[in-house]
Amino acid sequence: MVNNFKDKSIVIFDGVCNLCNSSVNFIIKHDKKKTFLFASLQSDAAKEILLQFPSKKITLNTIIFINKGKYYDKSTAVLLIFKQLDLFYNLIYGFIIVPKFLRDFVYNFIAKHRYKWFGKSNTCAIPTPELIDRFLQ
Repeated sequence: MVNNFKDKSIVIFDGVCNLCNSSVNFIIKHDKKKTFLFASLQSDAAKEILLQFPSKKITLNTIIFINKGKYYDKSTAVLLIFKQLDLFYNLIYGFIIVPKFLRDFVYNFIAKHRYKWFGKSNTCAIPTPELIDRFLQ
């Protein structure tokens, strides 16, 4: 399965995080080209994909973006995802000029408090039938 996705853009996210699920819904809404595939960190698909990156520390606090076989996480992942969205939203990529340690400081602060601020589900969200082919199980 893993080798089938070397040329794809895959967003790996915390499937029980309400903020993360809302973010995925936002990406889907503004991904007119249907570029992205999705996998929750809790899924077998994500675990299999992440085996390609054994040196990376994987936590539920981290969004991961695999783009054409390359691994990105935290604020860099977020900005690279925005870069591929519709016009206007892709302009947010300009924040890439902010040093990574500053971007990741803000990212880590939000990630640390996301359950308290946005809530948590007991289970991963189930995609609708029209979106099922974009979610890796």
